[in-house]
Amino acid sequence: MDAREEFLDIFYDNIDRDGADKLLDWLERSDFFTAPASTRRHNAFKGGLCEHSINVYKRLVKLLALEYGENWQKKVSPESVAIIGLLHDVCKVDTYVEDFRNVKDDDGVWRKKPCYKVEDNLPYGHGEKSVYIISAFMRLTREEALAINWHMGEFDIRVQNGSYMISDVFYKYPLCFLAHLADLSATYLDEKLPE
Repeated sequence: MDAREEFLDIFYDNIDRDGADKLLDWLERSDFFTAPASTRRHNAFKGGLCEHSINVYKRLVKLLALEYGENWQKKVSPESVAIIGLLHDVCKVDTYVEDFRNVKDDDGVWRKKPCYKVEDNLPYGHGEKSVYIISAFMRLTREEALAINWHMGEFDIRVQNGSYMISDVFYKYPLCFLAHLADLSATYLDEKLPE
């Protein structure tokens, strides 16, 4: 099964909220299934964003089972888990464009290497941009919105600028912390740097 198919299976099996069909239609018309997850780091290849989203979803399920046991669904809705895992990075939709950068090869010769660069037409932030986009189609619970908003954890520019809000969020909403861990685990354990 390819990543697009797997994403759709998880989506259809778990997400049944009003507006989910319109959000999925928007994703289908966007570059979500062909975009990279980053410009040079994790899953910086065609289709990397979709694969990363699946990886985060799977990691979040594992973390919930580890924290709450095999019956974690009694504590956290499978729909919320799918929404958070699959949609946390919709902020990256239609922001990467193909480009080239100069790289010196083993022979010391400079060559143009394909890469991606960011051209963001909606510079709204990262997690907060995902919440904004999703909310245009369907209503999020408070915990879903917070988990998506703060999934970058200590890498979020707001935290780097001295905000302590994230600490309050992680204490009050453990799912938010687990979503951040799922994103980190997917990025650093499941996904490789491009060669």
